[in-house]
Formats: sequence, structure tokens, C-alpha cells
Amino acid sequence: MKNNKYLDHHKYNCMSFNFTQRIHLQSIFILFFSITIIASCKENKNEKDTNQKIETNKPAAVEAFILSKNDFASSIKIPGELVAYQQVDLYAKISSYIKKLHVDIGSEVKEGEILAELEAPEINSQLSAAESKLKSQEAIYLSSKATYNRLYETSKTPGTISKNDLEVADAKQKSDFAQFEAAKSNYREVVNTKDYLQIRAPFNGIITTRNVSAGAYVGPSGKGSDMPIFTLQQHNKLRLIVSVPEAYTSFINKKSEVNFSVNSLVGEKFKASVSRLAGALDSKLRSQHIEMDVINDTKKLLPGMVTEVSIPLTANVNAYIVPTSAVLNSTTGIFVIAIHNKTTVWQPVKTGRTSEGKTEVLGSINAGDTIITHAGEEIRNGAGINNYSIK
Repeated sequence: MKNNKYLDHHKYNCMSFNFTQRIHLQSIFILFFSITIIASCKENKNEKDTNQKIETNKPAAVEAFILSKNDFASSIKIPGELVAYQQVDLYAKISSYIKKLHVDIGSEVKEGEILAELEAPEINSQLSAAESKLKSQEAIYLSSKATYNRLYETSKTPGTISKNDLEVADAKQKSDFAQFEAAKSNYREVVNTKDYLQIRAPFNGIITTRNVSAGAYVGPSGKGSDMPIFTLQQHNKLRLIVSVPEAYTSFINKKSEVNFSVNSLVGEKFKASVSRLAGALDSKLRSQHIEMDVINDTKKLLPGMVTEVSIPLTANVNAYIVPTSAVLNSTTGIFVIAIHNKTTVWQPVKTGRTSEGKTEVLGSINAGDTIITHAGEEIRNGAGINNYSIK
């Protein structure tokens, strides 16, 4: 009985041991499997990081382009001014008073139209005196002429009229004729002076200034002469005046056409052709005075407007056009960096116009050369270069 209890106890202990051992082996296996997976992931990560590091350390390809000649449409913008094609200040030539004004500011007038009437009573008196003098001298001349003619006819009969009397009559006739011509000239002078009492428009235009009113005293002296009666401007045709700097004068000729705009007419562009060149530089600004005629039938443009003039610059046929980034401004000069036989060469050049990220260059370069797009001093002259891409 006692042995049976021992056997049962031993059997129970064996079963407990086998169960415990089985759980322990499973735990070891799970732990080993987890460690293997973690080690594998870490190895893959390290390999990925290593590959990424290798790719990062690999130098990027240098961007380059093939040099060729292209059209370079560039222009410069210069401020200009619109002025009236013709402008005149109208004054009174003789001392007088304003009798009547026929126009005012903004009136459009035609050539020869009466703008104002003046009055000067003394002119009428002078005209009457001149007319009387003219008639008197005319009568005297006609009398002496008739006397001479009668004597001349009589002298045809020998012994009737002495030669001396005939010569005296002829001299008297000529003297009276000279006095008659003088009186006639004096009369015309007074008539012409009276015509100055009417202020007329010298050309078609618009009255832009009126400085007097009816009854005002005007004339060549005194306060009446300080300001003009009217200012007349021609608006249907304007002058566009521009001062072109010396560096750009070679691009301008009488066949040049320019575009311009004004601030008050946003989005509108106007065209004009060069009409007159000064042919010399201003001694102060070192610029050439240029004028362009602008037809202004619509009256949109006004004299005095400030303009922005775009002047086209013709291309230099011997120059090449490169990106501005390809030009290296070094302390030793200006260069572009070319690639010859996988070696960099600093080629000295001269630069011209620059516009919209492009620059005009001229030097010992040829079409077909490979030029680095982004030049920098870190790219040394004579350095080897294997990794570059053409774009």
C-alpha cells in the first residue's frame, strides 16, 4: 500500500517535470526566433543606410549646354515726354483793351480764326489822318502829272515851250508821285496796325490757357504784357522727346520704331517712328536728344504726359547668347567655363546686353562648344570633369 503511494507520487512528479520542460523549451524557441528577426531587420536597415549613404556621396552631374547663335530680342526702357507739335503764346502787339473774347480754354480753333478783338481809339484817328493825307497827295500828283502832259504836248510845236519849263514840270510830277507813294505806304502801315487789333489763330489747335478777360489792358509794355492772352497748342500731332544715353545711340536711326506707354492709359501701347536726331550729345547728360512724331487724332494723348519708351536694340551678329548664370565675374576677368576633353577651360569673354536671364558674350568661343550652365569659382580652371549632362 505504501509502495503504491510512492509510485503514484513519482508518476505525478514526472508528469509535472515534462510539462514544465515543454513550456521552457517553447519560451526558448520564441525568444530565439524574435532575436533572429530583429537581427535580420537591423542588418537590412544597416545595408539600406549604407546604400543610401553611398548614393548621397556620389557627386551630382554638372549641367551644361551646347553653344549656338540665337536671336536676342532686347530693349531698353527710357522715360520720355510728350509735347505739342506746335505751341505758341499769343500777345497783343499794340497797346489796347480787350473788346471781346471769342474763345476760352478747351476751344478747338482753325487757322485764321479770330480769337479776340481789341480796341484802341487812337488807331482809328491815325487811320483817318493817313487816309486824308493819301487823298491829298494823290490829288497833287494827278495835277502835276496833267500839267506836265500838257506842256509836253505843246512843246512838240517848236518855240512854244522852253526846254527848261518842261524839265521843271517833269521834276514836279516825279516829286509829287514820290510823296503820293509815301502817303500810300503810311496808310497801309496804319491799316496793318489796325489788323493787330484782331488776334487770329496761326494754326489748328486747342486753347490751353486764357489769362485775360474783356476790358483788360494789354500791350507791349506794362502789366498787360506779363502773360500771354492765349496759349495755343496743336494736339492732333505730338512730339515724343527722349534723351538716349551714349551707350545706346548706335542702335538708333531714322528708321527705328519704338513702343511707348503712359501711366494714365493702363494696358495701352502706342507706336512712333524716329523723326529727328540731334546728331550730338548733351554736354551735361551725355545723351542724344531724339524726337518722334506721334499722330494723335483720337486726342487720347495730351501734351506734358510722361511716357515709358521701349527702344529695341538690334543684335550683334558676332555675339553669342548664353544664360546669365554661365558668365563668371572673377577678380581676374569675365569668363565662361567650357569643357574640352573632360577638362574645364576658363574662356575670357566680353559681355554685352543682358535681358530676361540671358547675356550677350563675345570672345574666343565657337559654336558647338560645351559650356557649363552655372559657372562658379569652385570649378577650377583645368580641373577634370567626367560627370556632366547636356541640356
